[in-house]
Amino acid sequence: MKNLITMSLSVLFTVLTASLLFAQNPSVIEPYAIQITHQKTTNLVFPNRVVSVDKGSRDILVQKAKGADNILHLKAAAQGFENTNLTVITSDGRLHSYLLSYSADPRDLNFVFDSAQTYGAVISAANQNEALVEATAAEIATEGKTIKKKQDAKFGITLGLDGLFIHQDLLYYQIRIKNKTHMGYDVSQLRFFIQDKKTSKRTANQQLEIIPQYVHGNTDRVGADSESVLVFALPKHTIPDKKYLLLQLMEKNGGRHLKLKVSNNTIVKALPFTPSSN
Repeated sequence: MKNLITMSLSVLFTVLTASLLFAQNPSVIEPYAIQITHQKTTNLVFPNRVVSVDKGSRDILVQKAKGADNILHLKAAAQGFENTNLTVITSDGRLHSYLLSYSADPRDLNFVFDSAQTYGAVISAANQNEALVEATAAEIATEGKTIKKKQDAKFGITLGLDGLFIHQDLLYYQIRIKNKTHMGYDVSQLRFFIQDKKTSKRTANQQLEIIPQYVHGNTDRVGADSESVLVFALPKHTIPDKKYLLLQLMEKNGGRHLKLKVSNNTIVKALPFTPSSN
């Protein structure tokens, strides 16, 4: 009987030890290898909307496809860049991990991914209620101007931040683009970056792009002698020391490009907003 008890305790100890060791060893996510170049665009197609993108190097360019929130365009910003990574989270709470390398002539340019190729991630409740986010953005678009003298103007085009609001861990940027010329303004891109204020010649300039969860308004064109109000819903964020938020507006097939810097002091003063549909 004593030997049986001793054997049982020994087996139990072995099982518990193995369980603890297994619990302390998480699964390793192997990144998917993709080659990109600077002369061609690589397209990543996801089963759900992209809510977060993090690139390991400023030597790669990433942006959402216009009118398709589940497609990302990739391109190399520098020839022969060192291998880097890309992390994407989609609205279904899935994490997509990639290892990017340079190739002058990559064989594959289009990749379609499904949920079976990804791993679970915990995302905020704000990401899960798309209807509320859309309604909130539409309501904020009609709000009056609450931020003064935060704009950049050039060649008859003005890019301004009219207001900044927060609701359920999302920051809503109310952006106004004015076109005072008789020539229409076709938008190539309007992107948000966290940027270093100053860098030495020996230090690479670090740039982190923030991908909007939702965009309200026409982001394709601002007609002649007209203006457009856009609302960008971004994940809640603040800016580290010695950095700022950069809004970059670029004209398609043109040179009327504008930049707007937003300090952390402005961001932390975001006004609380309660939508009428809440």
